[in-house]
Amino acid sequence: MDQRDEEEFAEYFAARRDAVRRTAYMLCGDWHRADDLAQTAFVALHRRWKKIRDRAATDAYVRKTLVRASIDESRRPWRREWQTETLPEPADDTPGLDELVATREDLLAALKEVPPKQRAVLVMRFFEGLDVAGAATALGCSEGNVKSQTARGLANLKQVLEREVETNG
Repeated sequence: MDQRDEEEFAEYFAARRDAVRRTAYMLCGDWHRADDLAQTAFVALHRRWKKIRDRAATDAYVRKTLVRASIDESRRPWRREWQTETLPEPADDTPGLDELVATREDLLAALKEVPPKQRAVLVMRFFEGLDVAGAATALGCSEGNVKSQTARGLANLKQVLEREVETNG
């Protein structure tokens, strides 16, 4: 890439890195993995920067790359999490931020239990603010698929949250 392309990419990166990182967090629920996913998306974008003709479509390209990377990561066997009865670190008795923002924490925890494709649709629709057509474009699927995945994802999310309420009040 020439100097002008590098400068344009640097400006885009500086303007969008926080938003991409937040979207990645909503997809995976872990800030460290979100950083990895965002980095993967920006590296892919950097490789193709010179070939992108329509700069207005750059956000859609990054979102699509981010979702695909998230789904790929969830399929890798070493990324699967195993539940245990005890936590590795002793619990701190002082109330933390997570107790002050319980509803947000519960929502993020419940979102982790939704299958990856449904989670991707929910994040694109309700956290990124895309409509059905925009989510379909970002995810590379039909509008009907977005609608059905949204309905299934919301049903799964509701079921997980109801189970949480029954268990913990």
